[in-house]
Amino acid sequence: MFLGFHFAARSDVGLIRANNQDSAYAGPHLLVVADGMGGAAGGDIASSIAVGRLAALDGESHGPDEALDELKAAIAEAHSDIVGRAQNDPELSGLGTTVTALLRAGSTLSMAHIGDSRAYLLRGGSLDQVTTDHSFVQHLVDTGRISAADAEHHPKRSMLLRVLGDVDADVPVDISVRETRPGDRWMLCSDGLSGVVSRDTLLESLREVEDPGDCADALVALALAAGAPDNVTCVVADVVDIDASPDGVGPATSSQIVGAAARDRHRPSAGGTSAAAKAARLSAPAEADDDEEPSRWERLWPRLRPWVLPLVALLVVAGGAWGAYAWTQNQYYVGQDDGNVAVFRGIPQELPVVELHTLIERTDVPLDRLPPYQQSRIDATIRAGSLEDAYSVVDALEADA
Repeated sequence: MFLGFHFAARSDVGLIRANNQDSAYAGPHLLVVADGMGGAAGGDIASSIAVGRLAALDGESHGPDEALDELKAAIAEAHSDIVGRAQNDPELSGLGTTVTALLRAGSTLSMAHIGDSRAYLLRGGSLDQVTTDHSFVQHLVDTGRISAADAEHHPKRSMLLRVLGDVDADVPVDISVRETRPGDRWMLCSDGLSGVVSRDTLLESLREVEDPGDCADALVALALAAGAPDNVTCVVADVVDIDASPDGVGPATSSQIVGAAARDRHRPSAGGTSAAAKAARLSAPAEADDDEEPSRWERLWPRLRPWVLPLVALLVVAGGAWGAYAWTQNQYYVGQDDGNVAVFRGIPQELPVVELHTLIERTDVPLDRLPPYQQSRIDATIRAGSLEDAYSVVDALEADA
C-alpha cells in the first residue's frame, strides 16, 4: 500500500484586512498553514519565512525516523531567520507567526504546531481537533476558569501565549507523530476560518464536499459570508491509496503556495463582488461636473495658496506631534521593573524631552521565575491594546511562573 495526499490550498485576504498575512503550502508530502502577525510590515514576512523553510522538506528523501528531526530543524531555522530579520530591521520588531505543519513519510505523519492555527482530522465521519491552541483563552479553558463554549466568543481569544517570533530564545513547539490511513481527511486552517465558522459547519462541509479543492473553496466562502474579519486560509488533504487507484494513477504532484508567500499575494478578496461590496461602491460620492462654472473661492485660491499652505503645514506638524503623543498615552505594555513583571502606560521608547511611558503597577511576579523564552519576551516588552489586555498577559505569565 502506497499512500499519498490529494490536496488543495486556499487563502483570502478577507473583508476587513488591508493585506494577507497568512501563508500556506500543500504538496505531496507536506501541508503547512502559517498565520503571521506584527502589522502590515511584519506578519506577511514571518509567515512567508516559515513556509519557505518548511517547503524544502516536501520530498521523498526522508524516512519515517528522520522526518520528525527534519521538521524540528526546519522550524528552528525559520525561527532563526525571523529573529535575524527583526534584528536587522527595527521596524519589524514584534513580527511572528503561528505554524501548523504535517510532514508525511509513508503512513506516518510528523506534526509541528505553535500558535492558534489548527489541524482537524475527519475519520469515519467524526471530526477531531488534533492541535491545542496556545492562547490565553485556551489556558483559561484548561484551568477550568471558563467553558469551551465561552471560549468561542471570549474577547481575548486572539491573545497568543506562544508563537514563532522575534524573541531570541527557545520557544516550545508541540511535536507529535501520528499514523494515518486511506480515507482520512486532514484540514489545516488559520483562525480566520475556525474563529468564524462553527465546528458543526466545518464538519458538514468536510463530510459532504468530496473534492478537496471544492471543499477548500466552500470553507473560505463560509468565512466570507460570516464577515471574514481576518485573513482566511485552509488546506484540505485526503489520504489516498495510490496503488488502489485505477491504473495506479495518483493525484497531482505539483505543490500549491497561497497567501503572503505566493506570487499573487496582493489578490483582492473573493468577497469583493458581494452585495455588501456593491453597496459600498454605490454609496461613494459622485464625481464633480467638469463643465461647472468656477466659484469665487476657486478663483481666489491661487492668490491665497502661497500664504495658506505654509501655515497649514505648520499646524499639521504640530497637530501630528500632539496626536502622536496622545496615541502613546493610550498604549500599554508589559515589561519589568526592579526584577518583577510590571505594567506600563505608553511605549517603551526614550526621548530626551518627553516621557513616553509611566509605570502603572509593579506586580509580585518575579522575572526569574518565568521560563527563559518568557523572560526574553518581557525584556523585549509585550505590547497590549488596553490596560485590561495588559493584566490578561500578566495573568498568563503568572500561570507560567
